[in-house]
Amino acid sequence: MSENDFELVEGSGNVFRDFGDPETGLKQAKAIVAARIVSVLDERRLTVRKTAALTGFAPADFSRIRNADLGRFTLDRLMKMLAALDRDLRITVHVDAGRERETAMAN
Repeated sequence: MSENDFELVEGSGNVFRDFGDPETGLKQAKAIVAARIVSVLDERRLTVRKTAALTGFAPADFSRIRNADLGRFTLDRLMKMLAALDRDLRITVHVDAGRERETAMAN
């Protein structure tokens, strides 16, 4: 293979948008919260069973999150799970009105 066989394309910062997914913002937000949950589990060296005992959520839920299987989770539920792990949690949501208008006009 030569260098000419590849085209380098800079991403938008949201892989879901780059691949044309219709729920880009929601899926990106879920992925970010899930990544933070995994980070907390790793930092504290918690098993899924120990985490379940601490939070009241099922061990299978944390296994799914570790495997990036987020289809069953709402953003709200992921945020509750993270809050149960991190009492000092602060989440900020920023809505880019310009992008929302672009999306609405495209549909």
